[in-house]
Order: sequence, then C-alpha cells, then structure tokens
Amino acid sequence: MSTEAEASPAHSRRDVIQALSGLMMGMFVSILASTIVSNALPRIVADLKGSQSIFAWIVTVELLAMTATVPLWGKLADLYSRKLLIQASLGLFVLGSLIAGFSVNVEMLIVSRVVQGLGAGGVTALATIVMAAMIPPRELGKYAGLFGAVFGVGTVAGPLIGGLLVDTSWLGWRWCFFIGVPFTLAAIYLLQRTLNLPVVRKENTKIDYLGAFLIVSGVSTLLIWSSLAGQKFEWWSGWTAGLVSLGVLLLVAAVRVEATAHDPIVPLSIFRNRTVSLATVASALVGVAMFGGTVFLSQYFQLALGKTPTQAGLMSLPLIFGLLVSSTVAGALITKYGKWKAFLVAGGIIMVAGLLLLSMLTAETTVFMVSVYMVVLGVGVGLLMQNLVLAAQNDVPAKDLGATTSTLTFFRSLGGAVGVSALGAVLANKVSSLAEEKFGPMAGAVGGEQVPDLSVLPPEVKAVIADIYATATAEIFLIGTPFAVLALIAVVFIKEKPLKEQSGDDRLAAEMAAGH
Repeated sequence: MSTEAEASPAHSRRDVIQALSGLMMGMFVSILASTIVSNALPRIVADLKGSQSIFAWIVTVELLAMTATVPLWGKLADLYSRKLLIQASLGLFVLGSLIAGFSVNVEMLIVSRVVQGLGAGGVTALATIVMAAMIPPRELGKYAGLFGAVFGVGTVAGPLIGGLLVDTSWLGWRWCFFIGVPFTLAAIYLLQRTLNLPVVRKENTKIDYLGAFLIVSGVSTLLIWSSLAGQKFEWWSGWTAGLVSLGVLLLVAAVRVEATAHDPIVPLSIFRNRTVSLATVASALVGVAMFGGTVFLSQYFQLALGKTPTQAGLMSLPLIFGLLVSSTVAGALITKYGKWKAFLVAGGIIMVAGLLLLSMLTAETTVFMVSVYMVVLGVGVGLLMQNLVLAAQNDVPAKDLGATTSTLTFFRSLGGAVGVSALGAVLANKVSSLAEEKFGPMAGAVGGEQVPDLSVLPPEVKAVIADIYATATAEIFLIGTPFAVLALIAVVFIKEKPLKEQSGDDRLAAEMAAGH
C-alpha cells in the first residue's frame, strides 16, 4: 500500500520556469560531458601517455555507465524523493568532472568517466520525470520542446567547445571537464531553491537489486561487444558469439526476474501498452539517427572536406538549428492545439528524407548543400525525440511515469550506442576496402587502422582520401535510412489520444485516492 507524505502543491508558471532552469542547466552539462572530449582526445591521450586503444574507451565507458543505469534511476524516482535524486546525480557528475580534470593517468581518467556517466544517467532520466510530475501533458509540449533542443544542442555543441578549449593555450584539455562544474553546482543550488515536489513513500517496498544487476550487466556486455567488434576482433568471431550470448542470457534472466519481482526496475506491464511499446522502438531508432549523424558528419567534414576540428564543430550548427526550431515550434503548437501525432509522422518522414539526402554526399558537395541536408535531418529528429516521450507519458498511469520515461530514454541511448558502434565498423571496413582498391599494396599507409593525417600527404593522395571518406560516409547514411523507415512505421501505428489536463503528481494523488 502507498501513502503520500505531503499534499501535492500547485505549480505556478513561475515555479515551473524556475525549476526547469535548474533542470535544463544540469541536463545540458551532463550531455556536454559525453561529447566535449571527442575533439580533445588526441591531446588528452598524448598528455597522459595513453595508447591508441584508450581513445574509444574514454568515450565508451561514460556512455556505458549512463545508458545502463537509466532504468535504475527511473525506478528510484518512483520510490524516493526526485529532488534529492536529481541533486545526487548532479553531485556525482561534479565529482567525476573534478577527478577527470585532475587525472594524472588514463586509468584515473577512465574511472572519472564512469562516475560522470552514473551522474549523467540520473540527470537524463530524472529531468523528464520531474517535468511530467509538475506539468500536465496538455501543457508539456512547449516545455518538452525546450528539453529536446537542450539535448540536441548539448550533443552537437560539445565537440565545438572541446576543440576551442584545446586550441586555447592558456586553458587546455583539462577545462573540458572543469567547465561544467560551476554550472552543475549552480543547477544544484537552483533546484534546492525552486523545485518543490511531494515525496511519495511506499510501504513494504524494496529495490529489485537482482533485476538491476542483470539489466546493467546484460546491457553493458552488449555495449562492450558493439564497441569492440570490428576493431579488436571480427564481427563474426568466437568473441562475438561469446559476448552476444552472455548479454542475451543476462537480459533473458532479467526479464524472468522482472516478471515475478514485487517492485520491478522495469515493470513489464508497461509494454502491454501499445503506445509505450511503439514509442520505445521508435526512440531506439531515433537514437541511431541522432548520434550517428553527428559522429560521422564530424569525420566527413575533416577528412572529406579538409576542415579543422573547430571548423567541423561550427559546421554542425545547421543540425542544431533544425532540431532547435522544430522541437520548440512543435512543442508550442502541441500545447496550443492538443494534437501531437501529426508531428510524429511528419518527423519520421523528414528524418528519412534527411538521411537519404546525406547518402548523396561526395567530396565535391558544397558546404551550403551539406548544411541544407543537416537542417532537414535536425528538423526530423527534433519533431520525434521529445514528442515520443510525451505520447508515452500521456498514456500510462502516473505511478509508472518514472519507469516509462526512463525506459524510453534508455532505449534511445542504447540505439545510439549500438548504432554508432555498428555503423562505425561498417565505415572502417568500407574505407579499408576502398583504400585497397585505390592504392593497392600502399593502402596500409593511407587507409589502414589509423586515421590519415592529411597535412603530410601530397595533394593527389589527399583528393583520393577525401573521395574514399565521402563515399564511405554516404553509404553509412544510406544504411541508416531503413532504420528511420522502421521508426516512421512505428509512429504511424501509435494511436493519438487526448492530452491529459492534470500533472503527474495530481494524477498520482487521484490514483492513490481511488486505491490503484
């Protein structure tokens, strides 16, 4: 039986805006941490005397910790103080950032990235849960659009800020980690002052630790496999068979445990809801497009168009612009008219169009045309990302809001992680085969495992390398298009339901009064 510790307060527009300012600041810096190191990695690894294999792990371990722990944070939000939890997750993020900034070796840096990932997982999951608690679905659209914009800006702006910090001699790479600390502390202070949510205490409740362990272990195993396959071992190999089998077995065991647990981490009952199931599938596929688009375009700018890391970061701005405008405008229109499905379908169609356009990239494509293609992709992703969460939150009981929101966030991150790893391996194989075709025995010198340094190559070789990377990048977007088509099919089958007029906390109070 559940009891509520305090009455649900009414949230004025001013209360909401003040609380959201702290949430958005925290969410922005946590996402920034995932992406800011990409352009700074060569300097970081060189300074800490790390090996080439450390490169991927500095990014991957943070993504692993973030993705794998999102469902656990979501469950904790259904049981304990959401205000305390989000402050704790921000505190973990600060701790990880400080350890990273003061790292003296790569081992210390990797540990710091795990701590950062734990905090980022909490912020990513809890920010949307807190929004749903404070704001009715009917009003949520305009605010959800802002969060979608923050997510996109943080994802794409990270590499740009990281490149600028590394290129500034009096700052250096350590500021890639220090820069978020004051903003995160400010977010904790703002939330302490402005976030007022009721604490729901449940009797006879305990965390399903076995289920949490199995979920985290299974997901981590599959993410480790997708990160290493095609680099440390072949896709079709004994290592692949072993890791995939272990990951699947752990997740099957997790499903069995969750099906019988008194308080499961991920209540399987939410997947009986058609909206939640379809939105989960679509979120995973949107994750592939969002993360894949930014990762591979940055490499295309540098190797096919010959731009510097800072220029490559600036050239990502059209994607941010498309995402920012579409998510905020769509959110405002959803709030005004109460209709949301048309935006999901339009987002699916536009995302497919954006990927198809990007699949036509060549080394001769003008910056203007690439920018247009990126705007199209950004608009599609912006229409889909937060509105999928809104559709699911609107269609589940208030007691399942935390688990539902974190499940969608989890699958979006998982789709991004697995998609980037798999598409990255395809890209590497395509580059190698094209290099062998163009250069024959000399292929290893210009298209081998290491990314070529264009500054030391003669012009005629540069031109061939540019063509190779442009061709390979275009193919990646073509391969990604069917995933976007599947996302579109999923959203077409989501049934539109009227947006509820009550906030999550008000709905929960009503459910508890009715004895649900």
